Amino acid sequence: MKFSLSLSQFLCSILFLFHFHTTISSSFSLNHSSSNHLCAHHQSLSLLQFKQSFSIKSSAYWEDCQPKTESWKDGTDCCLWDGVTCDMKTGQVTGLNLSCSMLYGTLHSNNSLFSLHHLQKLDLSFNDFNSSHISSRFGQFSNLTHLNLNYSNFAGQVPLEVSRLSKLISLNLSGNNHLSVEPVSFDKLVRNLTKLRDLDLSSVNMSLVAPNSLTNLSSSLSSLYLWGCGLQGKIPGNIFLLPNLELLILRDNEGLTGSFPSSNVSNVLWLLDLSDTRISIYLENDSISNLKSLEYMLLSNCNIVGSKLALFGNLTRLFQLDLTNNNFSRQIPSSFGNLVQLRYLDLSSNNFMGQIPDFFANLTLLADLDLSNNQLNGTIPSFLFALPSLWNLDLHNNQFIGNIGEFQHNSLQYLDLSKNSLHGPIPSSIFNQENLVVLILASNSNLTWEVPSSICKLKFLRVLDLSNNDLSGSAPQCLGNFSNRLSILDLGMNNLRGTIPSTFSEGSNLEYLNLNGNELEGKIPMSIVKCTMLKFLNLGNNKIEDTFPYFLGMLPELKILVLKSNKLQGFMKGPTTFNSFSALRILDISGNNLSGSLPEEFFNSLEGMMTVDQDMIYMTARTYSGYTYSIKMTWKGLEIEFVKIRSFFRLFDLSNNSFTGEIPELIGKLEGLQQLNLSHNSLTGHIQSSLRFLTNLESLDMSSNMLTGRIPVQLTDLTFLAILNLSQNKLEGPIPVGMQFNTFDASSFQGNLGLCGIQVLTECNNGAVPPLPPLNFNEEDGFGWKVVAMGYGCGFVFGVTMGYIVFRTRRPAWFHSMVERQWNLKAGRTKKNARIHGARRN
Repeated sequence: MKFSLSLSQFLCSILFLFHFHTTISSSFSLNHSSSNHLCAHHQSLSLLQFKQSFSIKSSAYWEDCQPKTESWKDGTDCCLWDGVTCDMKTGQVTGLNLSCSMLYGTLHSNNSLFSLHHLQKLDLSFNDFNSSHISSRFGQFSNLTHLNLNYSNFAGQVPLEVSRLSKLISLNLSGNNHLSVEPVSFDKLVRNLTKLRDLDLSSVNMSLVAPNSLTNLSSSLSSLYLWGCGLQGKIPGNIFLLPNLELLILRDNEGLTGSFPSSNVSNVLWLLDLSDTRISIYLENDSISNLKSLEYMLLSNCNIVGSKLALFGNLTRLFQLDLTNNNFSRQIPSSFGNLVQLRYLDLSSNNFMGQIPDFFANLTLLADLDLSNNQLNGTIPSFLFALPSLWNLDLHNNQFIGNIGEFQHNSLQYLDLSKNSLHGPIPSSIFNQENLVVLILASNSNLTWEVPSSICKLKFLRVLDLSNNDLSGSAPQCLGNFSNRLSILDLGMNNLRGTIPSTFSEGSNLEYLNLNGNELEGKIPMSIVKCTMLKFLNLGNNKIEDTFPYFLGMLPELKILVLKSNKLQGFMKGPTTFNSFSALRILDISGNNLSGSLPEEFFNSLEGMMTVDQDMIYMTARTYSGYTYSIKMTWKGLEIEFVKIRSFFRLFDLSNNSFTGEIPELIGKLEGLQQLNLSHNSLTGHIQSSLRFLTNLESLDMSSNMLTGRIPVQLTDLTFLAILNLSQNKLEGPIPVGMQFNTFDASSFQGNLGLCGIQVLTECNNGAVPPLPPLNFNEEDGFGWKVVAMGYGCGFVFGVTMGYIVFRTRRPAWFHSMVERQWNLKAGRTKKNARIHGARRN
């Protein structure tokens, strides 16, 4: 082979030869990355071209990644470059590990990567290849034994040519959610890759692949990861009988059926995860007991049949046991006391009852214990607080009573005792838990305590939720400075007095601040604007005396602002800064003494309420995704507590104030609104016909004002409107008929002596409704005549049909309820990610 050396490479060679006699002994001990052969020039060139075909892009998902290709410099030995491995004899590049290298761009089929014909190991995982298709040229790497492309944003179909890689020992394509595999490709893959030991296709779409194809998997297979692949149908029983199978993960394939065999299961299996499948596991036979090598068993939300839970106690090597959400309704079996190797035990979301058994005191290696969402009762035994390795303790939503015991070790990082019936003081030993990250003691009602400033000594604390208790005293001022660590602070529904902490500092991580339902006084501190990540602020139901806090509009991510039932007063005005309150989705300033006219400029800044969000996910904290936002608010006339807030919620409540003047016409821009409440003010003038554009509106309350004129007939276009209250005004003329208006009874219109129609039992003398004056919106505002025409045209058929059905059923919310049911079915139950995905034996 012909070599072309650069000057620097030549000098390096001379120096190497010059010193060879003094370094010969050490040269034999050099590893592969310090080969005594310089890599071929064409290989260096190919690698440099590969480098140049991608940009370096940081990502919040891979915060710890390093750009390995930055060490690749022309004129240096490529065998010394980061991620490059060479054969020590030939100098050929045989390995390329660019995992987590911040690569971004498209991997085309003509990329120079495919000229590295001697590659044996290729790892491009944890990069972003921008929905590239996996090229058929991967099939040319005939020497490849290891291929890892996981979590690198590949899309399309897995090419048939991958099945040509007959030497493959390990294949990992997982985490590419837009990647799919066809039945023919998968069948060839499992038939041809006879040396395969590790196969991971988690999150790859295999919905068209018949599970029976798995029958042909190599008998040499030691690990099989098919997490969340959309598999449907009956799993072949021989999967559990593969002689060398050590790890089997089939979780999150809800259409996967079949049964766990009653005998002859693999005796080397040490990890089994069948969570969220419909594979039947029978506890009436002894097959579970035969898994003597098992260290990890995850069977959450499974089809477990039988009552012999005690069988799990025979698996004495278990390191982790997860039986979440299986409707077990009995006491925790005493045989679990045999599992002395347990580190992780999750029995949450069942119906376990009785007290926590004494055998838990013997599980001294236990690090993570989750018994939440059961029916356990009695006091929390003190031995739980003495377990030396325990870092996660979750007992929320049970029936525990009594005091919280003293903590005898300081290993805790996560503690959740919320939604029980605990009482008495919170133990001072909690402040010794120097590694504590999450502390949730909410909704016990009878916990009494003055929150001391020493709580701010917990330097790693990110979540503090002490809401819905009987806490007294004042909120420590140090909590403001503490905000650069905290992301969640919830002290709502207690008896705290004094003022809101005013020491919020720069660099704050605070996303959720709830001080609702206390006895706080004074003003809203300006320092809150330093909390630039704040999304949720609830200061409602206190005694705050202040004007409307316009400075809060400077918070760029603020989505929910609740200031209801305080002593706010004074006029409202337009925004003081650009993009003020632009992200706001829920604004509740009801029950104050705000006055003056409603400023048009303020309505015009509420961009978050002008957009329609179809996203059904719940709002959670970015820095701690396990914590969902909750709020109590008036929804469709009822006080409702939303323990979870869907991201599409849009609410605007200005009720029970002293606002005067006319309703701004620009209110029609808030197209995303589902609830609008302007009731109990002193508003005058007409009901704006621009309300017709609030097509998502479900509840409209303008009662107890001084509104005059007719009810705009255009309001009949609001096909989702379930609640309408226009009572106690000075409205006149005929009540519109048809569509949703046929579902509203007299209570929606009472107290308007000038109205006529069947709802108020007053016949109209003239049924003709005079036309309303034209709107003043121009097309730049998004309300031009073309938009109106399109809206009428598109909605006519749907509206007429809806109106007829609603008129016949008298159920204005039936459609909304149907959709809500579907959302609830799809949303499912949020669980912690499995800790062992990708696990390998130590």
